[in-house]
Amino acid sequence: MAKSEPGATRRRGPNDPERRARIAKAAIEVVAQRGIDGVTHRSVAAAAGVPLGSTTYHFATLDDLLEVALHEAAEKNVHALKEWEAALPPDADFAAALADLVMGYINEQYRDTVVEYDLYVAALHRPALRKASAAWDDALIAFFGSRTDPLTGRLLAGLFCGLLMQAALADPRPTRDEIEALFRRAITGPAV
Repeated sequence: MAKSEPGATRRRGPNDPERRARIAKAAIEVVAQRGIDGVTHRSVAAAAGVPLGSTTYHFATLDDLLEVALHEAAEKNVHALKEWEAALPPDADFAAALADLVMGYINEQYRDTVVEYDLYVAALHRPALRKASAAWDDALIAFFGSRTDPLTGRLLAGLFCGLLMQAALADPRPTRDEIEALFRRAITGPAV
């Protein structure tokens, strides 16, 4: 049996540089399946396929775990919005396009929308998450403001978030035409 050379370090398992990111994605998956109250280090470790110690090593508290999940969801959402906006023709009817976007979020992407808002609203009771939620708001305001102006961008960001939350909860859901009318009013102002 060969002896280890003096001073040689022994690796403790495979190098896993993606483990932290996998844990963050698993936290989002747990929120999707069980809601915020279902997020524990143990449930996230099981979903990520990692030992429990890995979640507590990378994220000491549940708020740390939820914060990284919120950042991950926000980045994904803002990135998707930027891709959507880049694909819009310059002469697109922005109100109509936004209505289509909202309908997609509350229909085809309903599960992701619910997860994103679960994480966002968790900041109401978890002050450690407020900075991440505010950063998401700022990114949305900047996104909408880049297509309009800063004040209208702020208005559209609030309307967008509010409509998604209301539409996700409503039964029956608002129609596409109702949503378009709201965006059109926000963009053009009242008819004179």
